[in-house]
Amino acid sequence: MSTARPNGDTITIPVTGMTCAACSSRVQRALASRPGVSDAAVNLLMGSATITYDPARARADDLVEAVRATGYGAELPPHGKPEPGAHAAHVHAQHQDTRQAARRAAVALGLGLVAMVLSMALGTGAMAAGPAHAVDPFMRWSMARLTPLVSSVAPWLFAVPRVVLLAALLALTLVVMAWAGRDFYTRAWIAFRHRGADMNTLIAVGTGAAFLYSVAATVAPRFFAAHGVSPDVYYEAVDFIIALILLGNAIEARATARTAAALHALAAMQPPVARVVIDGIEHDRSVGDVRSGDVIAVRPGERIPVDGRLIAGESTVNESMLTGESMPVAKREGDAVIGATINGTGAFRYRATSLGADSVLARIVRLVHDAQATRAPIQALADRVSAIFVPVVLQIAIATFVVWFVVLDAHATAGPTAAVRAFAAAVAVLVIACPCAMGLAVPTAVMVATGRAAQLGLLIKGGAALQRAGAVRTVVLDKTGTITAGTPAVTDVVAAPNGRWETTELVRLAASVEHASEHPVAAAIVRHAAAPLTDVQDFQSLTGLGARGIVAGIRVAVGNAALMGSSGIDVSPLDAAAARLTEDAKSLVYVALDGALAGLIAVADPVRPTSRAAVARLRALGLDVVMLTGDNARTAQAVARAAGIDRVRAGLLPDGKVAEIERIAHESGAAVAMVGDGVNDAPALARADVGIALGWGTGTDVAAEASDITLMRGGVEAVVTAISLSRRTMTTMRQNLGWAFAYNVIGIPIAAGVLYPAFGLMLSPVLASAAMAFSSVSVVANSLRLRTIALD
Repeated sequence: MSTARPNGDTITIPVTGMTCAACSSRVQRALASRPGVSDAAVNLLMGSATITYDPARARADDLVEAVRATGYGAELPPHGKPEPGAHAAHVHAQHQDTRQAARRAAVALGLGLVAMVLSMALGTGAMAAGPAHAVDPFMRWSMARLTPLVSSVAPWLFAVPRVVLLAALLALTLVVMAWAGRDFYTRAWIAFRHRGADMNTLIAVGTGAAFLYSVAATVAPRFFAAHGVSPDVYYEAVDFIIALILLGNAIEARATARTAAALHALAAMQPPVARVVIDGIEHDRSVGDVRSGDVIAVRPGERIPVDGRLIAGESTVNESMLTGESMPVAKREGDAVIGATINGTGAFRYRATSLGADSVLARIVRLVHDAQATRAPIQALADRVSAIFVPVVLQIAIATFVVWFVVLDAHATAGPTAAVRAFAAAVAVLVIACPCAMGLAVPTAVMVATGRAAQLGLLIKGGAALQRAGAVRTVVLDKTGTITAGTPAVTDVVAAPNGRWETTELVRLAASVEHASEHPVAAAIVRHAAAPLTDVQDFQSLTGLGARGIVAGIRVAVGNAALMGSSGIDVSPLDAAAARLTEDAKSLVYVALDGALAGLIAVADPVRPTSRAAVARLRALGLDVVMLTGDNARTAQAVARAAGIDRVRAGLLPDGKVAEIERIAHESGAAVAMVGDGVNDAPALARADVGIALGWGTGTDVAAEASDITLMRGGVEAVVTAISLSRRTMTTMRQNLGWAFAYNVIGIPIAAGVLYPAFGLMLSPVLASAAMAFSSVSVVANSLRLRTIALD
C-alpha cells in the first residue's frame, strides 16, 4: 500500500556529532522510545532526525533533549522544519569537514613517515625488528626496503641515543593523537559517558591501548624485560592507523557530499534577483523581496526568478529541471511559468504567483529532502546489527587477546612473547571492524537515487517507495492523461467526395464558428486551425447538435449527423469514413458550407506517441500491464489497441478502480503499481502498493499527495524510468549490504588470526585500518554509480 505518514505533527531536527551507524541507531532508539512518538527516522548522511509525534503526549523540546541525552548535539529549527538555507549550510559544513579531514590526514601521514624513519633508527621496536620480531608484517616489509635508503641519506640518525628517539616518537604520536585524531577520543568519551559505544570507541580503544603500551615500554623497559616481555613500541603504528582512517574519512566525506549533489543543484537553481516592473520601469529586486502580484520582466536566455503567469509577450521555456524533457515548451499570454526554468529567445512579462516555500522549486526540493531523510525497510537488518556491533567487536577483541595469550603461552614458540602477539591481534580486530559501511549501505543509495530521479523529472517519496517500486510486478494504467494526452485534439479531417473545399480551409471556417463555443470539441478544432480565424456573424449554438454562423459570407454549419439531417444535408457520402473513425472511438463533427456537405472532422483524446513503445518496455521488464478507465468499453478498447495493451477494464468509478486494484493484487500475489493523474484516481493510488501520479503541470495535487512517486512529465515512459531506477537502486542496496556484512564477517576473523595456524598469516593493524577506511569508501562509491548508470 502507498506510503501513509503516521498521524501527528512532524519535525526535522538537525543532529550533530554522528559518525557511524551505531550513532544514528542510538539516536533513533532514544527517540522511538519516547512516549507519543509514532515514527522516528535518523539520517546519518544528512545529520537530521525526522520525528512524527502526538503533541498531546510529547513536546518538541523534550525530543531535542532526548537526542542530547544520547551525547549528540541537537537544536529545534523554527516551525519544526529546516530553514530555507539549511541544505546549503549542511553542504557547506560537509565541504568544511572534508577539507579538515584531508588536512589532518596529510599531517598524520607525514608525521607517521617521520615516525617510521625514527623507528628504523631505533632498531628495537617490534615494528622495526627483524623477522623474529615482526608483529606487523606490513611495517616490517616497508622498513626492510626503506632502511638502506635512510641509512645512506642520513647515517647520523642511527647514532642518535635510544632515549632521544623514543622521546621524539612519543612527541610525534601525541601530536597525531591530540590534534589529528582528537575527535575519535572526544566522541568515544562522550559515547562512554552516555553508556554507548560506536566506531570512535573501537578506534580510541585500539590506538589508545597501543599508545599506552608503548608509553609503558618507553618509561619502564626494565620492568618488561624482567617479566620476559620485549619492551617494543607501537608509536608508528598508531600514527599510521589514525592517518589512514582520517584519509578514508576524507575520501568518504567527499564522496558522500556528492550523493546530495543533485539536491544541492536544484536548490541553487533559483536566480537571486528579479526584474520587477513598477510604473513601466524595471527595477532589480532580491527574489526574497518579490511579492505575489508583482509584474516581472524576463529577457531572452534568462532564468525565470519565481512562479507566475504570462500577461504580455510569448516565448519558449526550457523546463528540463522540472520535467526532465529537453524540448522547450511554448508559452503565451495566460500560460504558467515556473521559477528556475530557462527562458528561450522571446521576451515577456508575467505576474508573480507562488513564492517562497509555496513555489514549485521549493516544493520539489522539500520533497526530495524529505525523501532522502526516510529509511528503506531493507535497512532494518543493518540497524539491528549496528545496535550491537560495537559491544560484540569489543568482546571479540578481548577474546582474541585471551586466546592468543593462552595458546602462545602454552606453546612457548620462538618469536615475540605471547602478550605482544595477542596484543597486536586484538588491536587489529578493533581497527578493522567497520559499522560505517553498514550504516552507509542503504542511505547513500537512497540519496543518490532520489537525486537522480529529481533530475529525470521524478519525485520519489523515500526509500520505502523505492523498495516497493523495485518489487512491482503489475502496472495498472489510467487511460485519460496517462496513456492519452488528456486533451481532445483533431485526429482526422476528411473532405467530402467531389467537394470543392480543401481540408485546411474547411477547418478554418469551422473553427471560426466554433471559436464562439465553449465545448471541449470546439476548442480542439480551434487549436487545430492553422490560418487566422474570421469573425462569425449570426452565431447560433444548438444544444446537443452543434453550431451555425456566417463567416465571410459563407453559411457554416458544424455539428453531428442530426444537425446535418435537420438541415436537409445528406451525410451518406462520408459513411465509410465515419464508420472507420467511429470504430476507433473518435467523435465526429460534420461541416456543411452554403448548405452542402463539405467534410468531416474527427476529434479524440489521442494516444501519446510514446505510449505504445513505453508499454512494450514495461513488458520487456517482465511486468504485466493493465488499463483501467471510467470511459465506455468501445473507447477503452480502441485506446488499448493503439497502446498495445491486452487487459482492459472500462466503465469503472473511483471505488471500482480500488476494487480492481485489490483483485489484481490478490490474484497475482505481488506488488501492484497504479498510475493516474486525476482526483478520481487518488483512492486507487493510495490503495496500490506503489502509487504513481502525474504531478505539477500535468496532473493534480490531490493525486500527487496520494502517490509514492510523482511524475513531473506525463506519459508511460516516465513510469518505465521510475521502475527501472528503483530496481537498479535495490540492486545497489543489496550489493552495499552484502559487501558491508561480508567485509566484517570475513575481516574480523582474519584480524583475529584464524589463518595463522594453517598459513602463518597475521593481519597488520596498519593494513587493518586501511581496509576499514576502504570498506566505507567502496560502499559510497558503489552508490554513486547510480548517478550515471544506464536505465532500461
